[in-house]
Amino acid sequence: MDERWIKRFHPAPDAPARVVILPHAGGAVSAYFKLSAALHPALDAHAVQYPGRQERRHEPPLTDVRLLAAAIADALPDDGRPTLLFGHSMGAVVAFELALLLERRGTAPHALVASGRRAPSTYRDEWVHRRDPAGVADELRRLSGTDPVFLQDPELFEMVLPALRADYQAVETYECAPDAAVGCPLVVFVGDDDPKTTVEEAGAWRRNTTGGFDLRVFPGGHFYLDDQVAEVTDALIALSK
Repeated sequence: MDERWIKRFHPAPDAPARVVILPHAGGAVSAYFKLSAALHPALDAHAVQYPGRQERRHEPPLTDVRLLAAAIADALPDDGRPTLLFGHSMGAVVAFELALLLERRGTAPHALVASGRRAPSTYRDEWVHRRDPAGVADELRRLSGTDPVFLQDPELFEMVLPALRADYQAVETYECAPDAAVGCPLVVFVGDDDPKTTVEEAGAWRRNTTGGFDLRVFPGGHFYLDDQVAEVTDALIALSK
């Protein structure tokens, strides 16, 4: 296992299954520490650290979802246990491409959870990665998921801006075939007041699986997870069985 990519805050080697957590645009593994703790010891949480942030800040960030998924697949060896993929926002499409790739390699995931992201077949004219720094900061404020310290400190914001731009470029230029579908069950989580994803846009993921499909709506906005950790934890544990 490549420890640059995979972080295990709360290792659970005896857990019957593992969950791979794929962060949102600009997100780092530290944002999912609370979720990892809540999942322990029922699930072995493997949080993915994308290049370009925290201890990987000196590595160039990737601007292509498929390249990101391929690198993660190479870093995540099959350990024989069922694997649940959980991707939030940008992480949802990375998880989708990762699931497609793992299926082609013969190590299909047990289930895929796409959180806080509209289906690939839906469209919004979003180009945050082309905005000036103030415009990027405005988007982060709108979503209410970024520590205000980063937005108020020019030096800190300048430090995280390259990874933010790269992530937004990756997700905003991502396209897939209309009939692209995984064979595993696909479950979608969405906040009922998410400005980035309506319940209808979330429901459109149904066409992206030939397995089972479920849509679960939580109270909250784009980062509903911050206030719904217990509920999300219960759902993920149930899906892993």
